Amino acid sequence: MNSITVSKSTVSRSTVSSKTKGVKAKRRHRIGQRTGLFMLLFFSTAALVLIGVVMGLSVTAAPSLSNTDSAWSLFIRHAVWFCVGTVVLIVMLRIDYHLWKPLAPTLIVLSFVSLAATMVPVLGSSVNGAQRWISFGPITWQPSETAKLALVIFIADLLSRSNRSITNHQLTLRPALVVTLAMICMFMMQPHLGGSMMVAAIVIIMLWFAGVKFTPLLAVCLAGIGSVLMIIWLSPWRRARLFAFLNPWEDPSGNGYQPLQSLHALASGGLDGVGLGEGRSKWGFLPFAHTDFIFAVIGEELGLLGTLFVVMLFTLVGVGGFIVAIRASDRFGMLLAAGITAWVSVQAVINIGAVVAVFPVVGITLPLLSFGGSSLVTTMAAMGLLMNIARQVK
Repeated sequence: MNSITVSKSTVSRSTVSSKTKGVKAKRRHRIGQRTGLFMLLFFSTAALVLIGVVMGLSVTAAPSLSNTDSAWSLFIRHAVWFCVGTVVLIVMLRIDYHLWKPLAPTLIVLSFVSLAATMVPVLGSSVNGAQRWISFGPITWQPSETAKLALVIFIADLLSRSNRSITNHQLTLRPALVVTLAMICMFMMQPHLGGSMMVAAIVIIMLWFAGVKFTPLLAVCLAGIGSVLMIIWLSPWRRARLFAFLNPWEDPSGNGYQPLQSLHALASGGLDGVGLGEGRSKWGFLPFAHTDFIFAVIGEELGLLGTLFVVMLFTLVGVGGFIVAIRASDRFGMLLAAGITAWVSVQAVINIGAVVAVFPVVGITLPLLSFGGSSLVTTMAAMGLLMNIARQVK
């Protein structure tokens, strides 16, 4: 009798073990798949990054010369970050995205610690009145960039847990909003209103994908819009920037200078541009041309055709990413893909909108194109994660 029981239990364990091995083998096979969506995201991302490297070579000479004796200093830094980002993308592409799920709580805690570290005098560094960076010798890092990726992973994990029904707002909507609001408060201490708006938009889109009903989402959106308008109205310099957006000619040498110079650069490019490297706006006429306003330099040097090509690439990333979310093999992958796609797409829309004077300037970079190691490496890591999900779609 005992031998029969032992044999049955042995068979049962071997069956479970074989099933587990089969699932793992199937998952490893799916990770290696090159689906159409994966190829679309891969080539779109590669094209955007390479355009960013080429434009980085063109646009960083002027700020390099103003800070050092070499016209290559900033481009060399950008090239190094490009290499680091490429390695990180490959690593994220090869690691099964399911392995990030149990790490979500740890990642969100580390992101809050890093955001708080920017306020520590020994670690934090300030640029133009913004306390957003941590310095480690020659290396400067912006924790708000990695915090966005950590938040996406955390919200995806929270809303995909089987013991948390999406209709139970106390277990899903409320904790998601509490963590998001806490991160927004950390951003505003820097201050970083543009980053705060980005975080809010990402989480709202993820909540919509998760199945939260329209009424609570509308209430959250209205509360967020009201808060942003109040913050702008109570801050004189933000209010002045908003009025400059509405009528830049009212203060053409002050708050309206940057939007007007951006539009001038775009208009100068015409249909096919003045030529790569031949633009004039980057030589001190357009502030932050290599970061927030690189799209204007693209329009000047590569023309309308160049800007339309960039917009098309971001559109392909957005459409492809959301299709990946819809076709993801599980709920965690769906929410992760939706959050990453929302992040890249919304940030691109806000940045390009500010360059063409459709939106006010809020100080955020153009993903994968603007100069900045923190943004480039983190966004490439997120795209590697998105491609990993694309390899495992149904």
